[in-house]
Amino acid sequence: MYILMKKQILFLLLLVVAVWPARALEPEQVKPVKNLILMIPDGTSLATVSAARWYQWYLHPDKPKLAIDPYLCGTVRTHSSNDPIGDSAPTTSCYMTGYPSQAGFVATYPVSDPENDIYPTDPLRAYQPLTTILEAAKFLKQKATGLVCTCEFPHATPADCSAHSYRRGRYDWIVPQMVHNRLDVVIGGGAALLEGDDELYLKANGYGIYKNDLEGMRSYTGNRMWALYGEKGGMAYDLDRDASREPSIEEMTLKAIEKLSASENGFFLMVEGSKVDWAAHANDPAAMITEFLAFDRACRAAFEFARQNGETAVVIVPDHGNSGISIGSHTCGHTTKDGLMHAISQVKLTAEGFAEKLNSEPASAVQRIFREYAGFELTDDELKTLYQCKSYKNSPVPEAERSDKGALASLYSSSLNGFVAKLITSKTCFGFTTGGHTGEEVFLAAYHPAGSLPVGMNTNIELNHYMAATLGLHGRLDELTAANFAPHTDVFRDYAYEVIPPAGENDTPLLIVKNRKDRKKQLSITPNTNIVMIGKKADEEVKLSSVIVYVDANNTFYLPQSLVDYLK
Repeated sequence: MYILMKKQILFLLLLVVAVWPARALEPEQVKPVKNLILMIPDGTSLATVSAARWYQWYLHPDKPKLAIDPYLCGTVRTHSSNDPIGDSAPTTSCYMTGYPSQAGFVATYPVSDPENDIYPTDPLRAYQPLTTILEAAKFLKQKATGLVCTCEFPHATPADCSAHSYRRGRYDWIVPQMVHNRLDVVIGGGAALLEGDDELYLKANGYGIYKNDLEGMRSYTGNRMWALYGEKGGMAYDLDRDASREPSIEEMTLKAIEKLSASENGFFLMVEGSKVDWAAHANDPAAMITEFLAFDRACRAAFEFARQNGETAVVIVPDHGNSGISIGSHTCGHTTKDGLMHAISQVKLTAEGFAEKLNSEPASAVQRIFREYAGFELTDDELKTLYQCKSYKNSPVPEAERSDKGALASLYSSSLNGFVAKLITSKTCFGFTTGGHTGEEVFLAAYHPAGSLPVGMNTNIELNHYMAATLGLHGRLDELTAANFAPHTDVFRDYAYEVIPPAGENDTPLLIVKNRKDRKKQLSITPNTNIVMIGKKADEEVKLSSVIVYVDANNTFYLPQSLVDYLK
């Protein structure tokens, strides 16, 4: 009887534990650590993760699990300030600043939209730059900072960490901000976007600069460097990558950790698997799966470092979903593991890689290319549809005679990439609902040496609070925003100031501030840098710890309140 009662009590205790809701971790309960690595697989829906896991298991029966699997701990509701479905700029912005923002806004407070705002917004703060976790770690903790990405480096997600703009595409604003924000390590795409004064500034301040120079990056012995690949766009997809010319995201992550670890004060590193998102927009399942697996290998490297280091937390979370990919479609009934994965496992190039190869070889090579790189040959109707693609340079059909009508019109795309993506998907049991972003929650994985994990469902705001707490920065971001990004009209209200418009389309405005009583005391302020010139002849230079941001939408410079001290 006694033994029976013990079993019943034990059963009840286990039942209570099983159904009792996990208590959200308050920021005050998080034990601060020395280093934080944030890893973002851009545009990765949960179905993408599942597909990648099946793919890996199918090709490697001894690897049924992903590197992230032991660390999965919950989900995140991610959204813009006024839209449940966000793009990368406002969603990553929220992770970094604690504020959801609008489409296209990079670490910038949103414009109030009362009818649609998910949380109340303050109209008076519209367009104000918002301090990021990266900036706060640098300002308050003197930590080293780094970015790794496979897109061009000023793209939305890396820019969200280290720049401020209400227009994510204004690289002419974003690039100099990233340069003058004194990042220690940047490794990614967009070699041609670092040039002129920005490149000279980095070289003058002791950075190693490597453009499409893999061996240079590998052999560099300094700890401050920019290593960029490709030209104005991103790096190659991992499936198409020439390993002799471009590093994997795993190698880039390891290199960044190696350099940043030299800092006695610790570091903050953001790693973005950028092109999972691009592949999802293209509805290219092979690219999505292999790009995520490349990212997962980088996650393994980060986890191994964190476990050995003992002072590092790792957070892995997508910024939003993309494409509505499904494992299973209306064309597939009952299937098997082989039926699900065999066709996709034969694909050796992304749709982009296929397009490049098809355009580089004569039309007579089409069947060989598909046989070698996709495991099948085109039917007569598929071949005819290929010939109709307007961007297929080697089509035997003159461009003026090409049409989007035919037996397989559903596969037609004026883009050769689009045709290949549709064709490959048609051979699989995968499906897509859209070529755009989606609003479902995303996965959350984390490691913390003291076990302070963000379990359950967290909002994007709550995740920001958790990450800030891991670096001992909880509650400090707003304080820094007020100090470093105040409107010039407030800071210099007691002084004479003038905004001089830009001389040309690609120039920036200049803010001149004068002390009315002592004309020798004058400031010349150029936006998107951390440099202020002092004196009537601008003969003294001051380097700020933060960058100065100009917003043309409200003709306002946002800058440190402490600048007024130079006029007293």
